[in-house]
Amino acid sequence: MVFKRKIYYKILDWKERSKGQKALLIEGARRIGKSTIVEEFAKNEYKSYILIDFNKAGQTVKSAFENYMDDLDTLFMLLSAEYNMKLHNRESVLILDEIQSFPIARQAVKYLVADGRYDYIETGSLISIKENIKDISIPSEERSIKMYPMDFEEFAWAMGETQMIEYVKSCFAGKKPLEQGLHAKAMLLFRQYMIVGGMPKPLAIYIESERDFRKVDEEKRDILVLYRNDIRKIKAKYKTKVLAIYDQIPGFLSKSEKRVVMSKIEKGATFPKYHDTFFWLSDSMIVNECFNCSDPNVGLSLNEDRTYIKCYMNDTGLLISHTFDENEISDSKLYKDLLSSKLSVNEGMFYENIVAQMLTAAGHKLYFYNHYNQDKKRNDVEIDFILSNDSKLKYKIYPIEVKSTEKYTTTSLKTFKGKFTKRIGGSYVIHPKNLKVEDDVTYIPAYMTFCL
Repeated sequence: MVFKRKIYYKILDWKERSKGQKALLIEGARRIGKSTIVEEFAKNEYKSYILIDFNKAGQTVKSAFENYMDDLDTLFMLLSAEYNMKLHNRESVLILDEIQSFPIARQAVKYLVADGRYDYIETGSLISIKENIKDISIPSEERSIKMYPMDFEEFAWAMGETQMIEYVKSCFAGKKPLEQGLHAKAMLLFRQYMIVGGMPKPLAIYIESERDFRKVDEEKRDILVLYRNDIRKIKAKYKTKVLAIYDQIPGFLSKSEKRVVMSKIEKGATFPKYHDTFFWLSDSMIVNECFNCSDPNVGLSLNEDRTYIKCYMNDTGLLISHTFDENEISDSKLYKDLLSSKLSVNEGMFYENIVAQMLTAAGHKLYFYNHYNQDKKRNDVEIDFILSNDSKLKYKIYPIEVKSTEKYTTTSLKTFKGKFTKRIGGSYVIHPKNLKVEDDVTYIPAYMTFCL
């Protein structure tokens, strides 16, 4: 089952603008649909294509790259014969799939692009891990884009709710609430997205099995095992630290502050000691990192405090399977509670994670803010996310608070607004209720997050 993905249009833009002058590198976590969407693109946009999966490629293919980079006529002849596909000058594309498994092919992109006969699309995960690039020269002839699990809009397309999504976008643009019955329908769809997640295979199983959450959970657990096996393959000394962080993500997110507490991992642990650990998790795109911004001024990254970090799972559907054991999942009451927003445990962790997931998919780097009150010996201001308009001349920030229940307070947001009034371009509360605007704050239902 092939789903409509927004990245298709980014790939099309690359093809039209690069005109063979750059290869395209698509980075993303395992099992998010990179190979599927690239092959679909090749079928639609080229006369012919060859897909080389370097996880499966035999020695004939690898030897061709190793021995014939100075004789590209022979290289292309061997590839055409091996895959039984005729290549056409400027009308064919070579897909170098799972290229991290054979870094020599990535280094070869420099010469392939210079040759100019065909287009090249690379896909892979763990692209920048030291072990995968230590012996090669990274080609400057490639353009890189990141791919994420499906966002809520893509999920809705797959579920046949295209008109609903257009209505949601028009209401967001006009800052008006949805008709209440449609709001309820959109929230139910959103909760299904939260449970199933944005991984294509679990979603396909959900649709084909007539919405069997248990079959979906089985597939999600297979993906979690795949991620864990990738971690076990790390050759560096920090492998155990990566496993420790990965295993404790649900535990960290279940706390009120959501951030990683180093002392919970290892006595006396500090962020510098875990730097490579967080780099690996971030580069694998298994997690979405969110850093504390101590002074939200021009350029959030200039004031990021990397000693305070939150690690959200790349996909909230995976987080739910990562949080509960199989016996809890097999009890349909859990899904009933999630669908009706009556989960007895901290549902806020899933809401905050899915907001982080959708903001990341929309291209935002994640930051949060907190202020520690020395007198009270605790944080008295906590802002879940801060976005910026990235303008150098008229810089503005946009604080976001996430609320998973219908009853809540916005004390932190009010304090933050009072402290940074001149810097703020708009404020948002993301909650389960309908859209409203009140006291210069826009309250949006969780399903509208993708519109930000």
